[in-house]
Amino acid sequence: MSRPLQAGERVLLIDNKKRRKLVTLVAGGEFHSHAGFVRHDDVIGQPEGLLARSTRGASYRVLRPTLADFVLTMPRGAQVIYPKDLGPILMLADIFPGARVFESGVGSGALSMTMLRAGAVITGYELREDFAQRAQANVESFLGAEPLSRYDVQLRDGYDGIDGTEFDRVVLDLPEPWHMVKHAETALASGGILLAYTPSITQAAHLREVLETSDFAMAETVEVLQRGWHIEGQAVRPDHRMVGHTGFLTHARLLGRAE
Repeated sequence: MSRPLQAGERVLLIDNKKRRKLVTLVAGGEFHSHAGFVRHDDVIGQPEGLLARSTRGASYRVLRPTLADFVLTMPRGAQVIYPKDLGPILMLADIFPGARVFESGVGSGALSMTMLRAGAVITGYELREDFAQRAQANVESFLGAEPLSRYDVQLRDGYDGIDGTEFDRVVLDLPEPWHMVKHAETALASGGILLAYTPSITQAAHLREVLETSDFAMAETVEVLQRGWHIEGQAVRPDHRMVGHTGFLTHARLLGRAE
């Protein structure tokens, strides 16, 4: 049964050009644009998917945002990891319900909320207090209060070390992840996975060099490219634009040093 839209919820307003606006519904509130305004009261209590009209006749489809929608429109400070990489990270790092994850470089919280929704328990290190606060606020805004009990963000530098042992996963979004390899060796449980997101291939290459002389094995580096397709009747072709390079995903398992 469809849940009616409620005051306090975030919704997407999508116009006829597929432009998206993230709006928090407030009783008595209004969404204003060059095309007039939409009264929130005309949306609250209605089913998801309704077509709302502005005072100047513009139409907006109203939907609850997906995680991918929210990541691309949420308040941010640091650059977020894009949805095309978030899904593969869950698979490559094998994030599962109850997984104990150490995360360093939480940024705006996009990766954190992705792993939390998959059921992870996260200890996060972040250098900047404003980033840490924004990440926690974004997590609560999209997922609610419950995941905050599984999300411990500390103002610390991961390069100085990791407190705790027997983590299942170490997930990094840092400029020099190779400095974390020795810390991950002692923090991870045997068989645990390290995954690092790096924008530059030279960063990934340096990390791989360090991993080669570590207790990690089975290292791989991948890049995810996303190409949409234009399909309209018999006109079928790749889109002129695609989401190309964003970053490289390097992952390895802690298996012990080979003799």
